[in-house]
Amino acid sequence: MTRKLFVTTALPYANAAFHIGHMMEYIQADIWVRFQRMQRDGDGLREVHFVGADDTHGTPIMIAAEKEGITPQEFVAKIAAGRAQYLDGFHIAFDNWYSTDSPENVELSQGIYRKLRDVGLIQTKVVPRFYDPVKGMFLADRNIKGECPVCHSKDQYGDNCEVCGAAYQPTELINPFSVFTNATPVLKDSEQYFFKLSDPRCFQFLKDWLNTPGRLQPEMVNKVSEWLGENGEKLADWDISRDAPYFGIPIPDAPGKFFYVWLDAPVGYLASLKNYFGKIGVDFDSFLRDPGTEQIHFIGKDIVSFHLLFWPAMLKFADHPVIDKLKVNVHGHLTVNNEKMSKSRGTGISPLRYLNLGMNPEWLRYYIAFKLNSKVEDLDFTGEDFVARVNSDLIGKYVNIASRCAGFIAKKFDGKLAAGLSGTAQAWIKRALVTPEGVERQANIAANFEAREYGKALREIMEIADITNQYVDENKPWILAKDDAKLAELHDVCTTALILFRQLSILLSPVLPGVAANVARFLNDDKFVWSDTDVASGVVAGAMLGRTIGAYDHLMKRVEPKMIEDLFEGPAQAAGAAAAPAVKAEKPAKAKAAAAAPAVTETGIEVLAPEISIDDFVKVDLRIAKIVNCEHVEGSDKLLRLTLDVGEGRHRNVFSGIKSMYQPEDLVGKLTVLVANLAPRKMKFGVSEGMVLAASAADEKANPGIYILNPWPGAEPGMRIR
Repeated sequence: MTRKLFVTTALPYANAAFHIGHMMEYIQADIWVRFQRMQRDGDGLREVHFVGADDTHGTPIMIAAEKEGITPQEFVAKIAAGRAQYLDGFHIAFDNWYSTDSPENVELSQGIYRKLRDVGLIQTKVVPRFYDPVKGMFLADRNIKGECPVCHSKDQYGDNCEVCGAAYQPTELINPFSVFTNATPVLKDSEQYFFKLSDPRCFQFLKDWLNTPGRLQPEMVNKVSEWLGENGEKLADWDISRDAPYFGIPIPDAPGKFFYVWLDAPVGYLASLKNYFGKIGVDFDSFLRDPGTEQIHFIGKDIVSFHLLFWPAMLKFADHPVIDKLKVNVHGHLTVNNEKMSKSRGTGISPLRYLNLGMNPEWLRYYIAFKLNSKVEDLDFTGEDFVARVNSDLIGKYVNIASRCAGFIAKKFDGKLAAGLSGTAQAWIKRALVTPEGVERQANIAANFEAREYGKALREIMEIADITNQYVDENKPWILAKDDAKLAELHDVCTTALILFRQLSILLSPVLPGVAANVARFLNDDKFVWSDTDVASGVVAGAMLGRTIGAYDHLMKRVEPKMIEDLFEGPAQAAGAAAAPAVKAEKPAKAKAAAAAPAVTETGIEVLAPEISIDDFVKVDLRIAKIVNCEHVEGSDKLLRLTLDVGEGRHRNVFSGIKSMYQPEDLVGKLTVLVANLAPRKMKFGVSEGMVLAASAADEKANPGIYILNPWPGAEPGMRIR
């Protein structure tokens, strides 16, 4: 049977640029796709389609667009316009990148809903829903945060815990608050549409589906089975509707109701494929019903509840053919030095910064691949390990082979490889490409790529590189080149080394597509295919003997440790982190013992601080902020609680010691300046997420007053002060 693959990844929410976690998932999927595209089925290469899309619907995007005075579609288009620089920059080769806000997704989502309704799995209920009394609107699950009712992690969304993975109703959150205003939401009755996941039919299907061999990793089968319960008693009906105003797909025959974003987002995988097939003239329905078709989905462990409960049940009872062809590959998170990434601690990695620093994207592709396996394990990025791994494997082992041998072929033999090989050379080729047990290494490597055991595959590839370098070291072509009587031996050695270098390049090409393309041009290959690594067929050496190759150009440089220092986003200033995130430091008379009082002039104004460089200044991220709400802090005679819009699509909570100068109502609607990259500080009244700026004298008795900064009209929330 000809294998037909439809490969997808989780859809990024279209309210922000890609982060490094997106890149890790896309790199993992792209490597698997590139490996599959090198495989032959019958007379041709395997059919593989790799599609993605932006997840575009929901209240956060609607609100963000409203703040910018544009439509949600215009807002999403701005985000989408920035995607290519990341995908192209890291050699991620999606065939199609689309949007869930599309005619195809409307058609498919509404069609699935109608089928679910027809089989009795949709019902309406009047339920209490959270309502923001300040914003005056019902809140979507992702607009509410609070404490997880299962593991009690703080600051979790209203639908799904990103720590323990549990799914729940927003009304189950402990101490919920609105992400827009920080107000405590109130409950109001609303008629909602539910998918009856509690139906016994769903339980029986999910139990069978999850336990189908090869469907997903054993650890995920165990985890999701816990969510089912013994007889489905843990399965709760799923609220799939949202009230207007809402940016989403309308529910058929239900005015004022829209699909919850998590219903139409997974359908976006199919919508992107359908859109792509429309461009290339492939029949969408026939492809999905083909017995050889498989959907392979890559996804992070934090959103598996939707993709391993609701999504498969929805597809099954809508009689969608893809459900029997679906396999889900779950991966862990990317950490830095075994800690969750944090910009404030200087451990955040920006993929765009990585590229702008001129760092080779294939360094990161290789490092991530070397760390990846088929288990649901976190992948840790360590700067020293990154430098050592890339420089040792890619430069010291792989590229080193060509750089040591190609020049001799050009100088001594007019770029032409030997027409035949000595018995010794052939023995070394076999030693490099066949294990002592007689198994061709390419077969092991192929099996590991197929199983997503990339680390195992790369370690075996590097074993080939080690043997090849040993061969070069023992035969010393640089010594042979000095003796004209040994030119034939030199030709034999360098040809053998480049034959093995070609094998390494083919085996590494799913991970290093850019380098592989350059090697193919250098060796005058049209295209690398996996079958060229088959030792038994004789093509390994035969395809290269007597061939004229091109001039060798340097393929890759070493990683310099300074690059890693520049890569990590700078931590917040220590002094700022130590001070209360308010408008000013404590008065000199009450300062902490360890802090020296500032020097002042006769007027009570502080003298200038020591000179800094522009590099010091740019570490502080100052942003225009709009004060959307302000209120007294109960129990404090100094603080006001400010709710700030900094153009992020959410609001920040900041405590500021300006109560003596301002009434809360006087500040609402005003613009001010925020230190936006200051580490959040937990105070007795709550968490303060930055510091607003104000002016004051060092001697407040002589010059009383605290004056909050107020930018000129025309400045917009989120603009950076430079």
